[in-house]
Amino acid sequence: MSSIRQIDPAARIAEKVDIGPFTTIAGDVEIGEGTWIGPNVTIMDGARIGSNCRIFPGAVISAIPQDLKFEGEKTTVEIGDFTTIRECCTLNRGTRDRMTTRVGSNCLLMAYVHLAHDVLVGDNCIIANSANIAGHVVIEDWVVVEGVVAMQQFIRIGQHAFVAGGSLVRKNVPPYVKAAREPLSYAGVNTVGLRRRGFANETIAHIEDVYRMIYVHNSNMSRALHAAELELPNTTEKEIILDFIRMSDKGIIRGPLGID
Repeated sequence: MSSIRQIDPAARIAEKVDIGPFTTIAGDVEIGEGTWIGPNVTIMDGARIGSNCRIFPGAVISAIPQDLKFEGEKTTVEIGDFTTIRECCTLNRGTRDRMTTRVGSNCLLMAYVHLAHDVLVGDNCIIANSANIAGHVVIEDWVVVEGVVAMQQFIRIGQHAFVAGGSLVRKNVPPYVKAAREPLSYAGVNTVGLRRRGFANETIAHIEDVYRMIYVHNSNMSRALHAAELELPNTTEKEIILDFIRMSDKGIIRGPLGID
């Protein structure tokens, strides 16, 4: 079987890595123990793949960026342990902006997902079929992105958020929320996902109070942040939400009544 694979002898491949036929692996590549690489996979220079990953046929890992500013700098694609990359996904290397494109541990990228240069994906994320993620996007931990979603450059998706299928993401999506409709809007707190991850009902109710203050009780974001800071209990979740919004220089998705 080795005669129908093309594996550069310089590649650093751990023990118990299963590599299928017609797969190509370049020299500047690292693959951790227990990983399965299916047939017809292309792994190019700069790939850093963790342990116990699964990479399905047709995937292309660590091709150079589709960015005209790229000048051949030595950059990487990093994939954490226990992550699955399904058929025909394309993960491009970073540029000098972040020097890497990174996917965390325990993630699932379904078929035909594209991650452009300098994208950072946290742990325990699911990105469904045919999602297209432009350069410099940050997706925090425990995010679910449904199929055929398109995200423009420099977007940030907060932890535990849910983005509905077919969405066009042009502004940041705050933590713990569901984002849906067109244009993309706040559609409530991601209660189902939070309960699955062990959040107490009291914590979820508090998160709902924070977003009610931001999106319903106030039409001005500065006033809403000030009111939430003063009137709601100080919790980790509140600080995560308020800090995320304060750092969102591009703005966040609109409210349920069209309030930005």
